[in-house]
Amino acid sequence: MKGALSLPFLRLYGLTLLYFSANAILNVIIPLKGASLGATNTTIGIIMGAYLFTTMLFRPWAGLLIQRYGPIPILRALLAVNGLALLIYTFTGLEGYFVARILQGVCTAFFSMALQLGIIDALPDKDRSQGISMYSLCASIPGIIGPLLALGMWQSGDMSLFTAVMITIAVLTGLVGYSAKMDESTSKPANDRVNQGAAMLQSFGQLIKNPHLFKCSMLMLTASLVFGAVTTFIPLYAPQIQYSNAAVYLMLQAGTVVIARFVLRKRIPSDGKWHSPFVMMLMILLVISAQSVSFSMTGGAVFFYAGAVLMGITQALLYPTLTTYLTFVLPQESRNVLVGLFIAMADLGVSLGGIIMGPIADLSSYSFMYTICALLGALMLFAAYGRR
Repeated sequence: MKGALSLPFLRLYGLTLLYFSANAILNVIIPLKGASLGATNTTIGIIMGAYLFTTMLFRPWAGLLIQRYGPIPILRALLAVNGLALLIYTFTGLEGYFVARILQGVCTAFFSMALQLGIIDALPDKDRSQGISMYSLCASIPGIIGPLLALGMWQSGDMSLFTAVMITIAVLTGLVGYSAKMDESTSKPANDRVNQGAAMLQSFGQLIKNPHLFKCSMLMLTASLVFGAVTTFIPLYAPQIQYSNAAVYLMLQAGTVVIARFVLRKRIPSDGKWHSPFVMMLMILLVISAQSVSFSMTGGAVFFYAGAVLMGITQALLYPTLTTYLTFVLPQESRNVLVGLFIAMADLGVSLGGIIMGPIADLSSYSFMYTICALLGALMLFAAYGRR
């Protein structure tokens, strides 16, 4: 195998799969645990949102620190911190969960930046979208089994199994990560690091000034907000719908993401052009999926699970499409930093899905909250349409 499916890249994809396994379980356990302790949707949303909100804050700096100290020392340090975070979940309550989510957010900022930027730099143009899609695919695979495992542990009432699973994931991820080897020959000299740091501070204004970055960031922010609202509140919304199951929904969505990213990876544009019909189609799917989840309160489980499939297709294709486009149109000298800002906007969107939508659910209902998500997606159709 060559290109994005060569052995060195397969090793990175395997590490990615292990690293994100814990989160697939925690996405179900934390809302259920919070609800059992009497926490409001707002509180649950803040705890869930703390993870990627922290990731967003640290991600723009991750590339600079990795460049300065090298990927191996950073990787080993973050895996040790990640292991500590997973251990905190095993013996604390909601306050400890909040601290652990923050620690996980810091680790993910460095982990994902190192792997994604490494893939972008190492692969030729024609394989770039496949590499990004495969990384995202492996980050999504745990979502197929994780929710069912989490729900089984929760319904059994024996949380010692949860403790054992968290410890096992921490150990396996550490072993694979500590044995990883990365090519550090591309490290820049000290004067370039200073210039990179100055460029990073100046780059925040490009979120507004650069039309390509602004458009992609707004689309990703909105879509990620919807994804975040689903991840956070589906475990609490599903019991209100007859014949619906949160684990089945999350598995169906994650399975669709995995299948779509693998089967359709060559269909993702990788030519540096803005494909309006393709992006608008993805945003329309987002709107329909969110509204299907909302309508399932009345229409039943068919709409609930249909929303999962459509949401999965959108999630599978939108992120690699926008990321690949930006790697072509952004200035070469500041590309990595600006891509980091774009990814940070995706993180912010997922975080806001819990933080903003939690109070809306408290004041109204989950069904109404998902209708708001659909309306936000509809507004982004104007951004998806664009001339060359």
